[in-house]
Amino acid sequence: MYKHPRQETEAYTLPPFEANSVGKLRYIPAHNSLKRYCMLEPSSSSSLVSPAYAVPSNATVNSSAHEDTSGSCVTDDFNDKIKELETVMMGPDSLVFDYNDSFDSTSCQETNSWRSTLEAISRRDLRADLVSCAQALSENDLMMAHSMMEKLRQMVSVSGEPIQRLGAYLLEGLVAKLASSGSSIYKSLYRFSEPASTELLSYMHILYEVCPYFKFGYMSANGAIAEAMKEDNRVHIIDFQISQGSQWVTLIQAFAARPGGPPRIRITGIDDTTSAYARGGGLSIVGNRLAKLAKQFNVPFEFNSVSVSASEVKLKDLGVRPGEALAVNFAFVLHHMPDESVSTENHRDRLLRMVKSLSPKVVTLVEQESNTNTAAFFPRFKETMDYYDAMFESIDVTLPRNHKQRINVEQHCLARDVVNIIACEGADRVERHELLGKWRSRFEMAGFTSYPLSPLVNSTIKSLLRNYSDKYRLEERDGALYLGWMQRDLVASCAWK
Repeated sequence: MYKHPRQETEAYTLPPFEANSVGKLRYIPAHNSLKRYCMLEPSSSSSLVSPAYAVPSNATVNSSAHEDTSGSCVTDDFNDKIKELETVMMGPDSLVFDYNDSFDSTSCQETNSWRSTLEAISRRDLRADLVSCAQALSENDLMMAHSMMEKLRQMVSVSGEPIQRLGAYLLEGLVAKLASSGSSIYKSLYRFSEPASTELLSYMHILYEVCPYFKFGYMSANGAIAEAMKEDNRVHIIDFQISQGSQWVTLIQAFAARPGGPPRIRITGIDDTTSAYARGGGLSIVGNRLAKLAKQFNVPFEFNSVSVSASEVKLKDLGVRPGEALAVNFAFVLHHMPDESVSTENHRDRLLRMVKSLSPKVVTLVEQESNTNTAAFFPRFKETMDYYDAMFESIDVTLPRNHKQRINVEQHCLARDVVNIIACEGADRVERHELLGKWRSRFEMAGFTSYPLSPLVNSTIKSLLRNYSDKYRLEERDGALYLGWMQRDLVASCAWK
């Protein structure tokens, strides 16, 4: 969910598909539109059609051509580039046949042969083939990578099974990685397909409702803050990624019902252009919404806006005042901070040391339980596939496959993260998740000690999960809560002081 300014990107192509048994097989030509790059739009009909390759007739496959991407064709006509960009999410339904007027027995044999080929493809292990393709790419076996991509693009589909849908986005990342221009392609993917802010809010709300991951994180963090501040009359909460401010609605209501009356609440909301776009405006939208809610519940309230990226926050921006009980919230934000593997400034640890210097009463951490920060490309790919496979499966259980907005939800709320993890390196790879064990080391190095979560938080979240699939599981380990899908941990939550 990132919005980037318009910029040029390198064109890249793969060789055209060849079917020995069906000489008349062709792809639907790319539409002359600036709306799409590599992502599919949901059609008004039940079928989905994507642009295909626009490849010169003399296209060849050779490793040297792909080792030197500096020679890629870059034109001033952006339409030409769109035609050259690979659309990797085509399933078999995207294919059309072009028969001669005379449909003889030879054509029947060709058709039957093609059907047999599709049936054979459908029996292949998509996960294993995705891994094989990534391994070939990691070993610089470009011929094998090309071959696997040709097979994979017949196996993935944004409207198929969970692994087929995820496979479409994984393959998109692999193609961008192969082109050695993953960063520029990643930044351009949604340049023309970025939905209006109202639409994006709608997609985010759907994901928020059908999966408990965000609710789990917000509820566990709020429970820790409410417990730590239960006897304080002046509370200051610093949220390093306030987004739409949804997390604080329930906390304000909880404080309003506190015996003895609510405290005076001040929230410092830190923002960036990504969140501003996602909610359709600046931080004033969040401040006004929360102030209106607080007034409704007779809670004294003040909002302080800090319109910068979290990695750029300085001590003076936070406006800490004497006599306030301070809570700091890191919900799904720290993994975007560059660490020592990316920047000499190491914003990830710098922020923690800065927050510790403020002597907060409680600091809450919610992060995806995944290991993609410093991992090399191949293990990073496997970890990403394993993590998002569980997430896509969980969506499939709650959100019907024929839901007209499901493709948009997955594309605009999840797919971009997948492509970024796979295709980008260095500072351009902003999705850098770490396991809780690593976060624990960082907090301890900054001088924090663990703050045990209240048993009430655990029981409240268990009640929440009753509204969802029984395949979700909640586990408490070493003072932290883990929300998982079946055997895979997906989100971890803990608190520090």
